[in-house]
Amino acid sequence: MVLLPMAAFAQSTSEDAAQAALLSLPAITVTAEKIEQSLKDVAASVAVLDGDEINDSAMDGLTALEGRVPGLAFQPFGQAGLNSPVMRGLTANFNAFSTSTLLLVDGVPTLTAQGFDDALLDIDRIEVLRGPQSILYGRNAEAGVIAIHSQPMDNQQRARVVAGLGSRDRQDLPLSLSQPLLEDRLYASVAASWQQQDGFIDNTASGQTEDDRERRHLKLGLRWTPTAATDLVLRYAREDYDDGAALWGAPTAKRAEVASGKPSWNRSQGQSLSLNASQQLASGLTLHAITAWSEFADDVQQDTDFMPADLLHIRRDHQLRTLSQELRLEGQWGIANWLAGVYADRSDNDLNTISRRMGVSEQTRVDQQSDTLALFSHWNLALSERWQLGAGARLERNRVEIEPQGSLRQHRDWTHLSPKLALQYRFSPAHQGYFSLSRGVRAGGFNVLSASSGFSAFAPEKVWSLEAGLKGELAGQRLRYSLAAYRMQIDDMQVVQMPMPAVMYITSAASATSNGLELDLDYLLGSHWQLSAGLAWNRTRFDDFQDGSVDYSGQRNPFAPELTGHLGVRYDASAGWYAQARLLGSSKMYLDAANDYRRNGYGLINLAAGYPFGRWEVSAYVNNLADQRYDAVGYQNGFVTVYSPPREAGLRLSWQL
Repeated sequence: MVLLPMAAFAQSTSEDAAQAALLSLPAITVTAEKIEQSLKDVAASVAVLDGDEINDSAMDGLTALEGRVPGLAFQPFGQAGLNSPVMRGLTANFNAFSTSTLLLVDGVPTLTAQGFDDALLDIDRIEVLRGPQSILYGRNAEAGVIAIHSQPMDNQQRARVVAGLGSRDRQDLPLSLSQPLLEDRLYASVAASWQQQDGFIDNTASGQTEDDRERRHLKLGLRWTPTAATDLVLRYAREDYDDGAALWGAPTAKRAEVASGKPSWNRSQGQSLSLNASQQLASGLTLHAITAWSEFADDVQQDTDFMPADLLHIRRDHQLRTLSQELRLEGQWGIANWLAGVYADRSDNDLNTISRRMGVSEQTRVDQQSDTLALFSHWNLALSERWQLGAGARLERNRVEIEPQGSLRQHRDWTHLSPKLALQYRFSPAHQGYFSLSRGVRAGGFNVLSASSGFSAFAPEKVWSLEAGLKGELAGQRLRYSLAAYRMQIDDMQVVQMPMPAVMYITSAASATSNGLELDLDYLLGSHWQLSAGLAWNRTRFDDFQDGSVDYSGQRNPFAPELTGHLGVRYDASAGWYAQARLLGSSKMYLDAANDYRRNGYGLINLAAGYPFGRWEVSAYVNNLADQRYDAVGYQNGFVTVYSPPREAGLRLSWQL
């Protein structure tokens, strides 16, 4: 009889704990510093999107992160599979064959804007690290890292199939499957998608739409755990584009209307193969090895006069290949956890570019090779119950060599030391502050597409960054916040100049200062409503930049909006259905160093809703509800307008195991 009240008390306590869990935000674990940590314990500005949000919002590419991750934008270009990221005011033109922000998909690095994309199939989470990460990730993580993590392969069987229809005869068919082949030993996964959609740019010369899209994506995974201490993951990914023209038109013509006589198309392809091995050693240390090979064929032809006569067009046939290897050892030593490693990569690029200007064709063929070797280490030391110190450095050696057809071979070598120091203070178990000093580097190179400049070299871009931040949880873990402020000094800044179509060069003659603030909030309002918001302010100005006789000092860095952010609200009903609305916004973006051309600011309203029944779900979405236009008018120094996509609505039927 005495046990009955005790049992009732235990049941009540268990129910109270379960109810409290429902009324608090779930804990988030990230691998921002290549080790598992709670999001609130990372001494950096990190934004995280989980797979459920990606699925519910019908995200199918990295450009969907613009605005949703404050401080992240992309140069408007209009070609699928080619994206130049902009983080904290820093960016790189695709002709530099490097990026300011590194993309990692399951550990596979993408080092160029060509291939900087992902179909976001079978995603567990996306981590976006803002601020220099060169110490752990090298020369292309100067401004940050976008790390995409697929769903893990384990004993849980998962399957999802979606059929979608949308605006402009859009058709989607994504699917994913993960299943154990031998319990506790061998697992496999497959994810694939096919998508096509009619264009919205009318070609009055052909009577057809010019920018039709068709894309195919495939991801295969195999995981083997022969022992509890050994973990081997093999992954293969492939993407194929069979598109029409880029979203380009003449600034003086009617919007979304061309009269092109020269066919335009994008038939690019990319693929990657990687092996991620982990071995726990008897000493308590863990050894990681990541071997990755990737290839991207940038196969594009684009009419740039937009008239029946073939006066101006660009043809690219670029083959980009990279092989990389990382070996990393990590462990615990007294009050410190640490890691140390070595990284090497080799890139071989075969570049064939044909341009036609005023009826005269020019061809440039260049073989480009780059090699990287780096040593790195990072330590986290618990100085006391409240204080923690993070310190590390990376020593990296880069060599770039080019051999233009009909010209002399050239090469350059650079050595960089990228240190980082971070100090954290825990005010309470739920709140912490941090201060960090770090150095970021972007690779140097050659103007491989500018024979007129003698294929001149440009130096690596260097950044010193000071950052201070606060992060934590309030209201019984129902409110999560993160606030970061930073100041960056940029030297040898790489800026692209485009005097006319198919003529561009990169100069490293600029210095600049970048200041900014970033705020992220998630708030759970009761058991049904959730609010999320984020805002980033960035001011990047040239301190000193003179190119020839023109002085650009005081001007804004191209492609860097001052404000980006989002505000979203979601309702989850007890019956299982959901509805959400999100406002995404950006201020104006200048397209050139003189700040003569720009893309106007915009605010987009995106809606989504879903109703489940059993294993099935019917969902709908509307992107850009108000059909806002935010064209980049004057791209390539006034010769091109890059059109913004119009309103799109879609309906999807999905089945999930």
